[in-house]
This record gives sequence, C-alpha cells and structure tokens, in this order.
Amino acid sequence: MNANEIRKRFLDFQVKHGHKVIPPAPLVLDNDPTTLFTGSGMQPLLPYLLGQPHPEGTRLTDSQPSMRLQDIEDVGDPRHTTVFEMLGNWSLGDYFKKEQIENFFEFLTKEVGLNPEKIYVTCFIGNEKYGIPKDTEAAEIWQSVFQKAGVEAKIVEIGSAKHGDERGIKPGERIFFYDDKENWWSRGGGIETTPLGDPCGPDSEVFYDFGEDKQDVEKYGKSHPASDGARFMEIGNQVFMQYKRKEDGTFEELEHKNVDFGGGLERITAASIDSFDVFKISLLRPIVEKLEELSHKDYDNNTDEMRVIADHLRGAYLLAAQGLTPSNKAQGYALRRLVRRAVLRALDLGIGQDFLAQILPVIEENYRDLPDDILPCRNKVLEVLTKEENAFRKTITKGVKELQKLGSDQLLTGTELFKLQDTYGFPLELSIEEAYKLNLKLSDDYQAEFERALNAQRERSKTASKGMFKGGLSDTSNQTIKYHTACHLLLAALQQEIDPSINQKGSNLTPERLRFDFNIDRKLTPEELKKVEDRVNAWIAADLQVVFAEYEKDFAFDKLHAHGSFRDRYPDRVTVYAIGTGTPEDTPDTMDTSLVSIEICGGPHVSHTGELGHFRITKEESSSAGVRRIKAVLE
Repeated sequence: MNANEIRKRFLDFQVKHGHKVIPPAPLVLDNDPTTLFTGSGMQPLLPYLLGQPHPEGTRLTDSQPSMRLQDIEDVGDPRHTTVFEMLGNWSLGDYFKKEQIENFFEFLTKEVGLNPEKIYVTCFIGNEKYGIPKDTEAAEIWQSVFQKAGVEAKIVEIGSAKHGDERGIKPGERIFFYDDKENWWSRGGGIETTPLGDPCGPDSEVFYDFGEDKQDVEKYGKSHPASDGARFMEIGNQVFMQYKRKEDGTFEELEHKNVDFGGGLERITAASIDSFDVFKISLLRPIVEKLEELSHKDYDNNTDEMRVIADHLRGAYLLAAQGLTPSNKAQGYALRRLVRRAVLRALDLGIGQDFLAQILPVIEENYRDLPDDILPCRNKVLEVLTKEENAFRKTITKGVKELQKLGSDQLLTGTELFKLQDTYGFPLELSIEEAYKLNLKLSDDYQAEFERALNAQRERSKTASKGMFKGGLSDTSNQTIKYHTACHLLLAALQQEIDPSINQKGSNLTPERLRFDFNIDRKLTPEELKKVEDRVNAWIAADLQVVFAEYEKDFAFDKLHAHGSFRDRYPDRVTVYAIGTGTPEDTPDTMDTSLVSIEICGGPHVSHTGELGHFRITKEESSSAGVRRIKAVLE
C-alpha cells in the first residue's frame, strides 16, 4: 500500500468503529501568529480534552498535516522530516485503554498488514513522588493482544533510556516500562514540567523493529525501543489522559478520561514496506527519483542532499498551497528558509536554474487526493516558490560581491561569516568556498566563532517564542481563561467603537496579560483607546452571562450571525459562545437581543464577566502591515 491508501484505510477503519471524521486544522495558523505551525492533531482539541462537549460527539478522527521546524537540522537521516502527516483518533470520555490498544493493533496487523512479531510497545513505569501508579493495565492489555496473535510478550522494567542502552533486550521481551521522560505525556514534557490545569497522563508508544543489523551499538548502545539507534522506529503514540495538574502541583484524576492517539503516516507507510528509510515511501520517493534524473546522480551516494531537498520542498509546497508567501517574519521566514536550503542542496548536486519548476509538479501529484479546502492556493504554488528561488539566486550573487569587497590581506572571522549568512542569506559553506577562490584568509577559530554567533541567535529565538501555543493560550489556568473571555469583549468593543469590519488576527494569552492583533491600517488615538477600554469595563461591571451551545454551522453563521474567521474550515457542527444579558440556563439563541458578543470558539471561558476584574490597555502598536496589536491586563 502507498501512503494515500493507508490514510484512507485509517479513516475508514475509525469510521467503522464509530468515529466522526473532522477537518484538519490549517498548517498555517492564520488566527494565531504566536504559534508558527500546527505541530500535532490534538492542538485544536484542548478545550474538548478538558471536558467541553465537541459538536461532532465523543469519537473523533482526522489526518492532520503538521510541521516541526525544531527537527530541521536532523533532516538528512533516514527518518526525520520537518513536515509530516499525523493520523489521529480521540475518545472524549468514551472508550479508554482496552478498546484503543486492541483497535490500533488490529489496524496495524489487519489493515496495514504488519507482522505482529515486529511490533514492540512501551508503557509508563509510574512515579512515587506524585502518586502516579505504574500503568500495569495498559501493559496487561498489550500482553493479552500479543498472546491472541500467537506472539510471546514478556513485560520488563527498563526505567531510563540510558539504562536501556546498557541493558538491551532479551528474547521474548516485548512490553517495556520506561520513566516519565519516555512515557508520560504533557505539553510541558515530563511530570515536573506539566502545566497547571492541563490534561496529561501515561502514554503507550508503539515501535516497529527493522532488525538487529540496523543498530549501531558502538554509537548508541544496545538496542531497545527508546534507543536513538535505527533498529526501532516509533510509529504511534497512545496518550491516556487521565490526570490534571492542580494549583498546588499535585495531580487529580479527570472525571472524564480521554484517549489521544497520533501515528505518523510516513512512518507507518515505511513500516508497511519494511524500510527504515521514510524517503522510500510514495510521498517522498518520486521526488528523489526526479532529483536523480535532474542531477544524473544516484540517491544511495547523495542521501543527505536528496533527503533535505525532498523534505524541504514538500513542506514548502504545503505551506504555499495554504496561502503562505516567503518573507522575513515568522511563518514566511520559515518558508523562505525551506526553499533556500533546498536550492543550496540542489547546487551541491549540480542542478542549475529553475529546478523548482521541475520538482514541484511531482509533489503536487502526490497530494492530488487532498481537497481544495485544505490546499486552497495550490494553483499559485509554482509562481510563488519559483519567484523565491530566483530571488535567492540573486542573493547568492550579492553575497559573492560582498566577499569580493574584502582585501586579500583581511582576516575573515566566523562572526563575519555569520553576518553574511544572517544579513544576506549567504550560507557558510558557500562563503568558505568563495573565500578560497578569492584567496581570503580565514581565522583559525572561524568555525567556533560562527557557532557561537549562531547559538546566540538561537537563544534569542527561543526566548522570543517562549509560551507559544495554538489558540493563543499559554496554559489553561483560571487567569488565562479570564483573559480569553476578555479577548471576546475587546473584539466586540473595537467593532462597536472603532470599525465594525475589524476582525481578530491573532492572540497570545498568559496568566499575566493578553496580546490581541486586529486588522486596521492606522494607529488608534488615545481617545479611541479610552473608549474601547471604558466599553469593556462597562460590560465587566454589568456582570453579563457567558453561555455556549452547539449548532449547525450554517445556522450559527446565517441565523445567529456568529463571528468566525474560517467558515469553510469549520465542521458541520460548531460551538458558539455568547455574552449578554440573560441567565445561566440561556443558550446563544435564547439570550435576549442585547448581545455583546457572539463568536464561534472552542473555549474555555468564565461563566460571567464580573469575574474578570478591571481591564486596562497597556500598549497599542504595529504588528505587521495592516495589523495593529493591543496589550492589556486585568487588575
């Protein structure tokens, strides 16, 4: 089977087991500039994992295109990619561990056809300090599943991955207990860093075994599922969300326990053809074959270059097909970086001008099965990306000219080399190559100097991106929820006092403040800001009710006139929040005509505006072209 067939089989399999297919979130998060890209299928579902009813019910499934640029430096090995597709299914207070484990095993062995002898799994060993028990329930379910398939499945405690590197595995062992660094899920990572109010819990990861010959014992230690070696590859993770962290740092069980499953389409497809190299699957191999044709070189001797090009241009295609254009800010910069890294690797392969025009049609063919509402700008991709390719080739020419300005007696330091890359986009390897051609001397420590400058920039980037999360919420504490409701009031006040055509363009919420982006082509005056601030505080003082209910999408838009930015991307049923005079028993369509705000939103929110306190605008500034930003606090 190819990847498109596996995607279809997964969704059909989940529908057969009572799940509703929900549309994937956009890869480019237009409504939240604080988060670059969708990195998993669960990001848009956090309110529902916390207990809010989902319009489509308690069993959901989708296939979510995702991007994680933190893996960009790892691309070039057989399994890392910046862009991937996550197959997902969720139980919102419905089934739990037994049905999830049995169904996923059935999908892998019956639908995909994997040999059960090659499947290994991990479970959570527990944590005494926080009173979290060992997940023996999941381990015993797995043991039963394997035994029914005629596969020996001994359970063994490993603990840390480092201990696994020293110990390895023994014949018959198939189910492994690891600590919270490997088998505990929260947005913060391990147990100690679990954010307050977040759903969290033990997970059970599933691995495919490509054989002992793939393990580099000298480099990675003995083979085991959590090893960094190439023998085992994770193909799915089942998160059992059964806890929530309380304000005092301890954990309590959720009243409604959830399942959050994610499985990499690329990795499951690689396992289905028994290839530890994901670049040999149907979504990537045609790109590699085209590169072999254009370069007159073979993949086996040029794997790094061809893997980087195939991954980066696939990611660039999907981003551009969702309407993103290259720029020097945020998502646009990420797209620019992908294209330029691919162009450089093409130069390494000897591929000349206009190579994107020959590669992009191959990628487009791979994604012809995805509907236009997921890739609405697919017809503009070639124009947008070839324009960037041509611009970068001019940048390379400019970088050469900058080097030519230097005298042959001038020492070229790593700091100056980094500046060439950072300012002109001129890569280090090209700078060194051109420096030798021009007889320029390099400082003895240029590589270390370059790395220091690069690492300093990375630290600045990490600081700038701290606290990012889908929907703008950094956590789900009470104070952050108050700021979420305040955003609804702020949008309504801007529309009422400034311009009814104003829409939200993004938000970032923490327990300390809100940041709200909106469309307008001018700076607001102090008088206008005071009107907006006073309007919000008047609504807070009125202690208005905040109510919500589910409706058919068309009813929400056309009858209730609810505000929402992505009509075509919303599911058939949506959740609508309304703020106005009424009672807690009201719903948005029964609340009287004095509505302050009515929006399609996933929540969470306070129950009445009197909880918010005093609203104060602290700053108004430019965010980007045609977009302004307000920062405010609740006191």
